[in-house]
Amino acid sequence: MATSSITEAVSALAAGAHVHRNLPAAQLIESALLRGEARLASNGSLVAVTGARTGRSPRDKFTVDDAVTHDSVDWGRVNQRFDSGKFEALLQRVLAHMRERDLFVQDLYCGADAAYRLPIRVIAEYAWHALFVRQLFVRPGAAELAGHQPEFTVIAAPEFSAIPDRDGTRTDAFILADFTRRIILIGGTKYAGEMKKSIFGVMNFLLPGRDVLPMHCSANVGADGVTALFFGLSGTGKTTLSADPARRLIGDDEHGWSATGIFNFEGGCYAKCVDLSEEKEPQIFHAIRFGSVLENVVLDPVTCEPDYKDIQLTENTRAAYPIEFIENAVIPGVGGHPRNILFLAADAFGVLPPIARLTPEQAMYHFLSGYTAKLAGTEAGMGSDPVPEFSACFGSPFLPLAPHVYAEMLGARLKQHNAVCWLVNTGWSGGRFGVGKRMSLRHTRALVNAALDGKLDNVQFVTEPAFGLSIPVECPGVPREILNPRNVWTDAAAYDRQAADLASRFEANFQQFDASAAVRAAGPTARR
Repeated sequence: MATSSITEAVSALAAGAHVHRNLPAAQLIESALLRGEARLASNGSLVAVTGARTGRSPRDKFTVDDAVTHDSVDWGRVNQRFDSGKFEALLQRVLAHMRERDLFVQDLYCGADAAYRLPIRVIAEYAWHALFVRQLFVRPGAAELAGHQPEFTVIAAPEFSAIPDRDGTRTDAFILADFTRRIILIGGTKYAGEMKKSIFGVMNFLLPGRDVLPMHCSANVGADGVTALFFGLSGTGKTTLSADPARRLIGDDEHGWSATGIFNFEGGCYAKCVDLSEEKEPQIFHAIRFGSVLENVVLDPVTCEPDYKDIQLTENTRAAYPIEFIENAVIPGVGGHPRNILFLAADAFGVLPPIARLTPEQAMYHFLSGYTAKLAGTEAGMGSDPVPEFSACFGSPFLPLAPHVYAEMLGARLKQHNAVCWLVNTGWSGGRFGVGKRMSLRHTRALVNAALDGKLDNVQFVTEPAFGLSIPVECPGVPREILNPRNVWTDAAAYDRQAADLASRFEANFQQFDASAAVRAAGPTARR
């Protein structure tokens, strides 16, 4: 079928008596409850359970290989090829499935900067999915909605299961991106995060061609009006550290860096809920109220109070809420060029220092490495030891282009705007996981605030031997003895062995990248 005919068929799907278009949050919540899709928690949030799939399914994500993508996508384990004919056949079956159901359509934008935003349409089988995207993306005003013309359409069909032998998928679930037809096709999974991250992948494909660096990071701004960026993989504290009552939040997860500054891709936040408390994360805690969506959070059977410590369904419990639910958020989500950029790593090996100031070459090395560590027991099949995780540019699963494209753009911006990069270990100190202790959130906040407020500008720095990183000898509000990780271990020789082991893992991972000799030389020094 011609692309124009497919576009007409998809447009027709979004019309008709069975289609509920652009319902506000209250009506979507009412629909979800009446349809038995979700429950209401005591704090007013809508709570949905996603079944077997409680997180993304990266091995079931594919990109259609055609004239638009064939020579530009970085094909491989992350970006898997999908046949265009197979996509069309599967799309027709999904459309037939959706025509038989009530549908919930939301017309939205991805991007707070009108110069670069992407108009999108989400056609959802579930009312709670429609609420999720409404709260996470940028919501048009009435005048904008009247002229809204989607440039990408997401079709979310969680009740449709693929047949791999027939459809060309790996399992019954699929997340397919077609950049020619401009369609994201999702089925067989109820996990709402697939919709959010699929559009992030679209922005990562489109924006570099417009000289905009797409970034998997959070951003906030201080009282001085200066922006800071926080890069980090899931569980490193990206959302927690950027949600600071003393600073204004621009966004918690996805941003673009254009010639004029930073802008949020989203109009909401998607925070992890595990062990959430009012004391530790007050802004996030109070943002979870009527209009918010909780995924896989267990409720008390009598009071319906959320139990954020209960991970019987998954450790990946999540909350989605509009960014205006965060007090003093920046709306619209735009800011100036950043002065400080922080790379967050939850180092479960206890090797990295609590904070280090990076040279431009080290910044490029650690951006390409995108390091953190998975903890033992958090995934099926993991043993008792931590497992290093490297995700290029702190967002490998969402990068259609080769990592060096994004890294080179970052390097150019660092140089142009004289931004300082910091490496922050939000993981373990004094030993590896199971031996040492997790870094105190209070100390990490003090270190981050000191860097952002310029309190480390005139402090003496020394070079630690394992990674050649420049670390401060003192910081207000932080014990001096924890700043050098080797000094915190009771057995210095054990630290040296662990550091050499982690260094070797960094080096093995970095072999895949096309980087300059100067950037390669900026890696760890423990094994040299």
